[in-house]
Amino acid sequence: MTRLLVWRHGNTDYNAGGRVQGQTDAPLNARGRDQAAAAAALLAAYHPDALVSSDLSRAYDTACSLAALTGLSISVDTRLRERHFGEWQGMLLSDIETRHPTEYARWRAGHPSPGCGIESLDDLSKRVLEALQDAAALAPGGTVVVTTHGGAARQGCGALLGWPNEATRTLGSLSNCHWTELRDRTPRVGGTGWQLMAHNRGVLSPS
Repeated sequence: MTRLLVWRHGNTDYNAGGRVQGQTDAPLNARGRDQAAAAAALLAAYHPDALVSSDLSRAYDTACSLAALTGLSISVDTRLRERHFGEWQGMLLSDIETRHPTEYARWRAGHPSPGCGIESLDDLSKRVLEALQDAAALAPGGTVVVTTHGGAARQGCGALLGWPNEATRTLGSLSNCHWTELRDRTPRVGGTGWQLMAHNRGVLSPS
């Protein structure tokens, strides 16, 4: 069975300050680097066969922690970038709510295209789905770690599982440096495809 471990990057100052990152290239902070090192030690125990990352530095540098332990090279895929948040990138959430109340409410409600230049959920799903499928093809029957971003991870995993946006929205957000485990059970079970095996696993995960 092919296994995908979809791993969110470590903490950044944008995360800590309640600021929207989107595709802004915010680096890991000291806490994020510590999180990446701790999570990498756990992920190395899965004996991954391939490692793929978003090109944004917070994801790539997170992946570097695992590459250092495993000796794997990192394949970079720009399709794994976070959702583009248009006019909101770099803004505080509190300011967005004040300045763009209608669009903010639509976004909070899960509207697929809330406005203000934000990438639609359909476009996000399509590009991340393609990236995950290509990542899985790097090691059929093996384990692939994909380092990406919170919104991209959720939408991409939902798309891979064949869920509509309404169902994907019920999947809780990944904490920094936590991951989702997906397995393609088609060869063994026959026709069932990808299944969700675990979600929000990591150093602080209760399970």
